[in-house]
Amino acid sequence: MLNDDQLSEIADALRAAERDRAPIPPLTVTHPGITPADAYEIQLRNIRRRTARVVGHKIGLTSAAMRQMMGVGEPDYGHLLADMRVEGVADASRYCYPRIEVEVAFILGGDLPGESCTEDDVLAATEAVAPAIELIDSRITDWKIALADTIADNASSAGFVLGDARAKPADIDLLGIEAVLRRNGEEVARGGAAAVMGNPATAVAWLARSVAGFGVRLRAGHIILPGAMDRAVDARPGDDFRADFAGLGEVAVSFTPPA
Repeated sequence: MLNDDQLSEIADALRAAERDRAPIPPLTVTHPGITPADAYEIQLRNIRRRTARVVGHKIGLTSAAMRQMMGVGEPDYGHLLADMRVEGVADASRYCYPRIEVEVAFILGGDLPGESCTEDDVLAATEAVAPAIELIDSRITDWKIALADTIADNASSAGFVLGDARAKPADIDLLGIEAVLRRNGEEVARGGAAAVMGNPATAVAWLARSVAGFGVRLRAGHIILPGAMDRAVDARPGDDFRADFAGLGEVAVSFTPPA
């Protein structure tokens, strides 16, 4: 466990790395004693001093392959803030190493219970699901991250885009949703919602139970990104992305061209 001064030092370094787009070495190298609990405290310290309001959460490491690669038994999570929402065009100069993930977003119409939350609770409280793209980024040099690195770095979250379509969970085959991601017209990823812990509602229920330990609840109006349906794809200045979701519309984002 790290002491208070070390936690503040790391939080300051990550904040500066994001602000200045100047990645830092892996925290697990510079502070080999860092634990996941330390990393969540670092994440929260930086979230608390952001001026934008929290509008939801994202979940990472929801696929078995990613958890095995990281050597962990469960996913991680980060915060979504109002100033992270992207409306069609992303400023490429804001990011260090941006990547794109395709997800089914959950928009909550009611509060979720905490430690007792189930998949049924999630489906009952969800006002709608929507096609979404998450922009992930790492403030750690060259994405050389272990679990504590990504947790401290707000689960490598950087932005999100929501498509216009909405569907109630009862009106759609949630597990049957498949999406194709194209970059500049070329297919670069394809995946299904069932890749997210077998059911993305399972991921949202896990999140509600996990954040309850920090006194946090998932509230009506929150946007929850439950995890990627396929691999993350590098985003370069000038790239155009479009994801088509079977039965759920599309979502698109473009990155500003090189200066």
